[in-house]
Amino acid sequence: MRLILKILVAPVIVVLTVFVWICSGLLYCSAWVFGLAGTVLGIFGVLALITHQVTNGIILLVMAFLVSPFGIPMAAAWLIGKIQDLRYTIQDRVYG
Repeated sequence: MRLILKILVAPVIVVLTVFVWICSGLLYCSAWVFGLAGTVLGIFGVLALITHQVTNGIILLVMAFLVSPFGIPMAAAWLIGKIQDLRYTIQDRVYG
């Protein structure tokens, strides 16, 4: 029974491993683009605040935070980590 479970779970572990690799690569490649976009939005946000367009400045600064490495990319990295934890949990319980 245990051998059948190991055989059935092996493809799931492989799929999760490949999925995490692909998502990590995409996240790594998009980090440069998001960093550049966050910098540009931050500069425009500060310029908008200086020119007395407070609402637009705040909106741009919030958008800059969301695309910075502390916003959406951090949430994606957290999610990738949880998927990898799931893979390791399955692997530890089945292969023990």
